[in-house]
Amino acid sequence: MRVKGWHLLLIVCLLLSFFPMLTMTVTAFLETGQLFSGGIQLIPFPPTIEHFTHVFEAVPILQYMGNSFFIATVVTIVQLFTSILAAYGFTQFTFRGREFLFYLVVASILIPIQVTMLPNYILLSDFGLVNTYAGLILPQIANGIGIFLLRQSFKSIPASLIESARVDGAGDWRRLWKILFPSVKPSVIALGILFFITTWNEYLWPLLMINDQQLMTMPLALQEFISAEGGTSWGPMMAVAFLASVPPLAVYLLLQRHIMSSFLHTGVK
Repeated sequence: MRVKGWHLLLIVCLLLSFFPMLTMTVTAFLETGQLFSGGIQLIPFPPTIEHFTHVFEAVPILQYMGNSFFIATVVTIVQLFTSILAAYGFTQFTFRGREFLFYLVVASILIPIQVTMLPNYILLSDFGLVNTYAGLILPQIANGIGIFLLRQSFKSIPASLIESARVDGAGDWRRLWKILFPSVKPSVIALGILFFITTWNEYLWPLLMINDQQLMTMPLALQEFISAEGGTSWGPMMAVAFLASVPPLAVYLLLQRHIMSSFLHTGVK
């Protein structure tokens, strides 16, 4: 197989994008004396876990990871569920103002979170939901991007298939989960990965809602750890960053296989 010029360009771009991740990983496993020795080390030799030991002793990092994982998982499931229901409604039901309502959903994608943070905070504060899991989750129960993308996926399904199910007596709920959902499963899984990683990396909203140390998420813990260490302890800081990046990366790598198998299964059908 011949390697073309644009293949080389893609390889270079891939290496450049991967280099910060490699630097973070190597620094996390380097000994303290090697961090300021100068030069670039691509392999930590000898590797050490002293920075990870310091992190686990300094802060309850596992609790922070558990908080982030719980919030990201719940938000992902809820957003997928509401996106599927809304997309089904926009494609299968005919009602007055449907297109206008859909355009409002699309317009919500363009609104930055900084615009809605304060109104959401005031509303949730009135309900006493500050420093709670519910306060972090409730403003994220719906996602305009998910509704838009799944609506496009639902529209690509042949109308004859849906009509056949309707003739056979299948109701809306059964048509949704037995006919439409299996057909758009790859899109749902891809959206789930996007939702999970986005929620895991969220910083501004938890920063506004959380003051309790027991409820801190990984981005908040990372920032607090950097501030507490004075911004000079590169090894422990890279260890925290490494721990924060492992779960979303693991989720992506795990579900990537399901995406490919779902595409192949759909193509065979």
